This record gives sequence, C-alpha cells and structure tokens, in this order.
Amino acid sequence: MPDLAFILKVSRPRFWVYLLGPYLVGLVAAVATREELLNLHYAIFAIYFTLPANLLVYGVNDICDYETDKLNPKKADYEALVTPERRSTILLAILLSNLPFVAGLIYVPLVAINALVAFLLLSVFYSAKPIRAKAKPFLDSAFNILYILPGVFAYAMVSGDLLPWQAIVAGGLWTAAMHAYSAVPDIEADREADLSTIATALGANLTVALCAGLYVASAFLAAEFLGFVAIPLGFAYLVLMLASFRSIKTGRIFALYRAFPMINLSAGFLIFWNIAWSKLI
Repeated sequence: MPDLAFILKVSRPRFWVYLLGPYLVGLVAAVATREELLNLHYAIFAIYFTLPANLLVYGVNDICDYETDKLNPKKADYEALVTPERRSTILLAILLSNLPFVAGLIYVPLVAINALVAFLLLSVFYSAKPIRAKAKPFLDSAFNILYILPGVFAYAMVSGDLLPWQAIVAGGLWTAAMHAYSAVPDIEADREADLSTIATALGANLTVALCAGLYVASAFLAAEFLGFVAIPLGFAYLVLMLASFRSIKTGRIFALYRAFPMINLSAGFLIFWNIAWSKLI
C-alpha cells in the first residue's frame, strides 16, 4: 500500500498556494461576474493545482535530487527525502494524479492547452535531464516562471486569450526572485554536492540584492494592472530583502526563509481581492 502521508509530504502542502493562488487570480481576472465562476471545469482544474500539480513539481525535483538532498539538513524534517527505493512509488503517484487532468484539456481552448503544456514541460525539465535547469545558474530562476503559468492557463481557459505581456513579465520577475531567494538557505548544501545555482554563483548577499531589484521591477510593471496595491507589495518585499542581509550575517537566514510562504500568501491574498472585489462582492 502506498505511503499516502509521505506522498502528501513530497507535494509540500504549505507551497500549494504558489500554484493554486495564480490559478485563482487568473480566473477572477478573466471573468466578468461571479456567476461565471460556477463552472465545473474551473473547479476541476482548481483541484489539479493542489496535490497533483504540486506532486509533479516537487516529486520530480526530489526524484532527481537525492544526491544533493541527502546532504541538506532541511530535508530531514522540513521537507521529504525521496530515497532511491521510493522513486518508483512517487513516479507512479505523479502519473496517476496528473494524467486524468491532462486528458481534460480536450475541453479548453488551444491557447490554454499551450499554457498548461508549457507548465508541464518546465516543471519536469527544471529538475530532469537533459535540461536540468536547476543546475544552471540564472536559467534556474528563469524556469520558475512555471509558477505563474496556472494563472495564464486560467485566464486563457476563460477568455480564450493570453494575459497582457506586461503582466506575464511582472509575474516572471516575481517568480525568479522567489526562486533565487529560496536558493540562499541551500548554498552550503548545494556547494557540497557540487550543484550550481544562481545563489552559489552570486553568493548570498548578491543574490538577495538581485531579488530586491527583481521585486521592485515586478511591482513597477504590475502597477498598471494592480493599481496602488503594487506599491506596498513592492515595499514589503524590499523590506524583507533588507532584513535578509542582516539574517545572512547572523546565520539566521533559514529562520526568515521559513516565514516566506506566509509572506507570499499574504501578498497573493491582497492581489486576489484587489482584482476580485468588484466582481465577487
């Protein structure tokens, strides 16, 4: 019998919001009224961006990263270590949970299909060979645009069109910063495992400085769509990066990193309601 608790842990439930959140934002950005949300297809794909899609992203990552992960202390309790004997179980769980939703793409517009196919490819080849983007500095952060593709997919599914390019670029900058910042606590383990990342290439301080610039640029581009709320959001992340410089010096960057999901959740909550208020209330 498969270890369902372990499969759930591999999917990183605390990070589900990183895929589900953009999906919901893209959905409310595309609809004109709340009545439009009462669509079974929309609910089905909302389910997809919980366990199935996250198991794909993080399961493939853990299958491919055992040699690095076994040297990383946070894998012992904060995350899950997928040992070689557990790879087949996780791979089977990924296939069984994802294939039904991929089959459901026959009911959505072509532009939405393209967005989800891009999500699937980036999710797999971020970790898997022959690309293995996570081991190529700067490409690793660029590949994390996969996290906004659920929103692009949702918007296209409803409207039949792509989001404006400025919105996609703003989201891509934000996800690149999110990835780069998340790589900072792993610098020592990645260097020990001879894994090159944006953070091992730049070092902790330069990586955090780059993140600050990316967040500010993202907020600037997003202001056209989010209005005033983009300013406090950009400022909040800038403050977080400034606090991170001090945490690097005191060796407490991982403690600050553990608060990162809640900060991102709060930002996503504000963005969602900033877009949805006039449509859902």
